Amino acid sequence: MYRTNHKLLLATFLLPVFLQLWAPACLAERPDRNEPMHLEADQVIMNDAQQISTFIGNVVLSQGTLLIRGDKIIVTQDKDGFQHADAYGNTAEFRQKRETMEGYVEGYGKQIEYDTHTGILNLYGKARLKRNLDEVSGDHITYNAKTEIFKVNSNDANTNNGPPQRVRAVLQPKSKITPPSASGVLPVTPSPIAAPGQAK
Repeated sequence: MYRTNHKLLLATFLLPVFLQLWAPACLAERPDRNEPMHLEADQVIMNDAQQISTFIGNVVLSQGTLLIRGDKIIVTQDKDGFQHADAYGNTAEFRQKRETMEGYVEGYGKQIEYDTHTGILNLYGKARLKRNLDEVSGDHITYNAKTEIFKVNSNDANTNNGPPQRVRAVLQPKSKITPPSASGVLPVTPSPIAAPGQAK
């Protein structure tokens, strides 16, 4: 007769359960703010004393799924190691995968500020934000990548020597949105990011 190894039997039954519990944690994406930041440019000026790096000319910043483009991007690192990026251009732009749902968020403006510590992006100057088929525009848009909440402000007549501009939004009806596939996941086809300064 063969004697049953109870420890081996227990391990055989528990291993699949352990793998099922462990796999989702391994496959989950890390937030973009925890990923390394990569930059490409025609020129870079680095000031180690003040922890400021200035990238000039067709600058591309990527961090995880986040992509920012501009004519110039200034990156400042604070004492805790968090980066703050300021992108400038005729039209600076960003694109980022949504954390809580399928799809991408895209934004445009004269200036884009990005804080890796808070995950907040600020867009200034003819700012636009697109999420799926919905779009909002204003003079200043604040977007929180962690909560996916955004706030839009119009410009002030006192600062622009003219009548104030109202916030505009285009919200598509649900019937315009592609229905879920058989797997329950919406197909994602992000619109391409154009070169800095290219008309949208």
